Amino acid sequence: MRDVATATVTASIAAAPSRMLEDVRTGLGAARKELPPTYFYDDRGSALFDEITRLPEYYLTRREHALLERHAPAIVAAARPRTIAELGAGMATKSRILIRAARAAGHGARYAPIDISAVTLAESARALAREFPGLDVQPVVADLRDDVGVEAGVQRPLLYAFLGSTIGNFAPPAARRLLSRVRTAVAAPDRLLLGADLVKDPAVLEAAYDDARGVTARFNRNVLRVLNRELGADFDVDAFTHRAVYDRAERRIEMHLVSVRAQRVRIPGAGVVAFRAGETIRTEISCKYDRAAVRALLEASGWRLDAWFADDDEWFALVVARPAA
Repeated sequence: MRDVATATVTASIAAAPSRMLEDVRTGLGAARKELPPTYFYDDRGSALFDEITRLPEYYLTRREHALLERHAPAIVAAARPRTIAELGAGMATKSRILIRAARAAGHGARYAPIDISAVTLAESARALAREFPGLDVQPVVADLRDDVGVEAGVQRPLLYAFLGSTIGNFAPPAARRLLSRVRTAVAAPDRLLLGADLVKDPAVLEAAYDDARGVTARFNRNVLRVLNRELGADFDVDAFTHRAVYDRAERRIEMHLVSVRAQRVRIPGAGVVAFRAGETIRTEISCKYDRAAVRALLEASGWRLDAWFADDDEWFALVVARPAA
């Protein structure tokens, strides 16, 4: 097992403010203000998201978990992975299902969790070592916007998991670029396992991102607290409300923070940002797919759809793809 070295953890944390400032300067300086969802996930944001996954409106985690429990044995039997890698692994909650299935079948001796947070990776690696004795855990610190984290010497076949419908957080051109980068890092016997949220009743979708208890609203506004703490900004968090709307033309949910009044926010290094009453910051998109759209995305990125596992309502799907020739 290769632990995440202290030096790596320190470097990762020290590098974050400069990248954050660049993202904030660019995003809030645009005609249509936006922030990347990367900065939702400090300790408080991660705890709020964990609470979101247990809300009755937020079906995504439950649906994906059920599909993994049902189909993981067949997926690993077909892929026969020596390594399971997961992009955006977090605490590897879902990967545990794949790891158990792979070990039961005599595969999956190595797990490579890939995440932007070195601290989370270190904690996850320790927990996995206790739960799965003999599992070789090799964490990789990477920002999925820049690096897909697959190392050249990885043991193959590789099952590369990208779960949680995270692919939906990328607009189609960015999603194609990301999956193309993964394609260049894999070889013929490797497989991609993708979690995809499917198009459905807009009312169901909007409720999932704007729950009755207001947990998602607190999660959304928390990004402003992160900017205040990390950059010394002076956002009045209570001067922004949460909005989640489904764009039928783009087939995606958009989360916004809405300024309740005209205001000016000072951000050291980025200057003063003015907001009109009703002006928004887009903080996240979540694209929704059908089978044809997933197939088109894969083919445009150098992949071929190999297997499709959807729940009975066609609300969520697990997709297995192989590298195209």
